Amino acid sequence: PLWGGTDAALPSAGRSYGSQAKEEEELRVRYLDDEDKGIVVLGLNRSHAKNALSKNLVKMMSKAVDALKSDKKVRTVIFRSEVPGIFCAGADLKERAKMHSSEVSSFVSRARATINELANLPVPTIAAIDGTALGGGLELALACDIRVAASSAKMGLVETKLAIIPGAGGTQRLPRTIGVSLAKELIFSARIVDGEEAKSIGLISHVVEQNEAGDAAYRRALALAKEFLPQGPVAMRVAKLAINQGMEVDLVTGLAIEEACYAQTIPTKDRIEGLLAFKEKRPPRYKGE
Repeated sequence: PLWGGTDAALPSAGRSYGSQAKEEEELRVRYLDDEDKGIVVLGLNRSHAKNALSKNLVKMMSKAVDALKSDKKVRTVIFRSEVPGIFCAGADLKERAKMHSSEVSSFVSRARATINELANLPVPTIAAIDGTALGGGLELALACDIRVAASSAKMGLVETKLAIIPGAGGTQRLPRTIGVSLAKELIFSARIVDGEEAKSIGLISHVVEQNEAGDAAYRRALALAKEFLPQGPVAMRVAKLAINQGMEVDLVTGLAIEEACYAQTIPTKDRIEGLLAFKEKRPPRYKGE
């Protein structure tokens, strides 16, 4: 089964969620409840393989993302690991060693498409990096809107060590995140950075000290997601669209994109509710309409 439980409580050790969640699930999908309703947590859970991206895991991720993109109840998605000390070690090299070269190309294309689907989710996405994120694991995090990491986490695009290059968006998203020259340096050297250095170069937005449970980055990501929940759902979606599309064009075109996106908020019931709530000095009750 793809879907795990809907337990909203923060786990003490970051592993046990809901009665339906089973240890063999490689990807756990949780819809949080109560005050966290609207937040969905995708948890990588391949402990025996350091969450390496296998054909099966990529397939499960694709199915999960596909379901989320059309679910209007989803407000924010957090991508995390259920395995202590690791976020994602990248591609499953043991599985890859058994593949024919044509199979490798097919797998990389599928992984790239899945990570692109994650990047194109209409709601905010946050990567909670509580452990090592290498190669495809970091590419996965780069596809999220925001990255939070523990200071002890290790991150890097290390593909050149294997005589290949990042193939799931890394050569494009890393320079757009930290700048061209520094991205080239990190990819050319296959260097691994910790959370503090990642924060200093702009690879992540927040760095936190790891806690005993090993889920400090997840807790910080959850706090961020809670900041997003009160805002108008339609506004959040078109704001993300305006930013993503605007960053790829010149300023004049970008301003036109913003204008078109703003126009989508004008006829909404939420906009009227926002004005009423302001007038009546009460919290707005947005419905995404």
